[in-house]
Amino acid sequence: MLTSTKNPLVKEIRKLHRVKGRRQQDLFLLEGTHLLAEACAVDYPLVTLCYTPEWLDAHPQLSHDASVRSQRVEVVSQSVLKAIATTVEPDGVIATATRLPLSPKPFNSLSLGLALETIQDPGNLGTIIRTAVAAGAEGLWLSSDSVELDNPKVLRASVGQWFRLPMAVTPDLPTLVAQAQAQGIQVVATVPDAKVSYWDIDWGCPSLILLGNEAAGLREDLVNTADQQVKIPLMPGVESLNVAIAAALMLYEAKRQRS
Repeated sequence: MLTSTKNPLVKEIRKLHRVKGRRQQDLFLLEGTHLLAEACAVDYPLVTLCYTPEWLDAHPQLSHDASVRSQRVEVVSQSVLKAIATTVEPDGVIATATRLPLSPKPFNSLSLGLALETIQDPGNLGTIIRTAVAAGAEGLWLSSDSVELDNPKVLRASVGQWFRLPMAVTPDLPTLVAQAQAQGIQVVATVPDAKVSYWDIDWGCPSLILLGNEAAGLREDLVNTADQQVKIPLMPGVESLNVAIAAALMLYEAKRQRS
């Protein structure tokens, strides 16, 4: 059992707390029983699995399922687990996994997707991912100046649904939007002063929802490329909605119209 927080493995895993470390090692962190179970459910390959004896006693089947997918398995003390975790109270297990290429469906077979510009808050991105899966979206594209897809807080906020949504990072969102339109995808942008509400348009056709930065919203050039500009009606005095809430409203309106 690993008991020293100065062990080389501890140092390497702690590097994954930062963007630079994840990029250098081409790995990311999975923290907690639920995320690990979701990774195993989709047969996601693991690299290192670390758990406490107490966690092993409580989760023998998941321990087996995760171990056969891992290159290295270590029983660790509670102090070591806390040293490698980003959470204050880890629940007994942490794994590292390879950053695999992400690949949404081609646009010619997409029914509903999201394109996100400069999303900064990992909780927002994780919640959008979780909601997108629940509403039946088939892909998500993220501008490269956004928070990283495999930020530990993004994975936790997605409550494991991160593994069930095809996603990609793009350095050129306007070009991606143009490619979607060339394949007959309706691009829908949220704009505060739009003339129509989000429930007034036809969501029955293949659609790509375009959402912008939490503070600044969408860039004007992206708004101007959209086929549909819609608003989310708000009471006087309310400036805007949280971007994850906005995503949920439109995703579920699309789902409602298609039911």
